[in-house]
Amino acid sequence: MANDYLKDLHGYYLEDLEVGMCASYAKTITDADVVLFAGVTGDDNPVHINAEYAASTMFEQRIVHGMFSAGLISAVLGTRLPGPGAIYIDQQLSFKAPVHIGDTVVATATVLEIDSQRRRVKLETVCRVKDKIVAQGVATNMVDRRPAE
Repeated sequence: MANDYLKDLHGYYLEDLEVGMCASYAKTITDADVVLFAGVTGDDNPVHINAEYAASTMFEQRIVHGMFSAGLISAVLGTRLPGPGAIYIDQQLSFKAPVHIGDTVVATATVLEIDSQRRRVKLETVCRVKDKIVAQGVATNMVDRRPAE
């Protein structure tokens, strides 16, 4: 019975995936999120946490850590597609535009390639605020095969 519970927690298996499948995760970023992220990571760059300093930069206001957006990509991959059981092994990522406190970031992953022999799935990863791309790249996940029954 415990095994059935664990099976229910597993995400997609390699055999369930198809090129073109996609999933998203959305989060509205709060001041508390930015402060907590700075505390957890140790990245207390004043452009993220000090309004007066940030006002003197090209951004003119505080910006959210770029890696916060990358974390939202991890949320998609780890909870939705491929989901629990998959291992995030690689990420190429470019930051295209700043994210501000109060923005809603939508992270989307789309299956680009499936290498069944190596159990690798390549996914396009994009973070948007409204229609603007703020981060874009490609991730690779290792995905379990469906267990023999």
